[in-house]
Amino acid sequence: MHEFSMTTQIVEAILAEAEKHKAKRITEVHLKIGSLSFLNPDQVRFAFKVLSKDSILEKSRLYITLTEGEVRCPNCGYHGPLNMADDPLLHVPYPTLMCPKCSSIVEIVAGKGCEIESVKIAVENSTEHK
Repeated sequence: MHEFSMTTQIVEAILAEAEKHKAKRITEVHLKIGSLSFLNPDQVRFAFKVLSKDSILEKSRLYITLTEGEVRCPNCGYHGPLNMADDPLLHVPYPTLMCPKCSSIVEIVAGKGCEIESVKIAVENSTEHK
């Protein structure tokens, strides 16, 4: 379950950045997950909820945008989406992806990553009243 590991890294990065800005709480987190990252959004949401407990992230809203994967075939020059069925064999660490045109092995050019797109934080007003 690499979702828990990836989400742990995401939560740690958000909390570290929030600490730099002296955030009191985090209200929203926006993630982009590539379809070829093989991260299950429901499992990421579950891990986020578990990892956020008792932190400034606990009541935040998590928004996930899925991005399509793109591949390039060095054999026939195809560049575009990869047609995939939800095949359990694709959920191995390094699946072999085949060109939809010529069945050669393709290179992934987009949709493999997972990134924090934005975070909304609430900070304490630093103005002192005299």
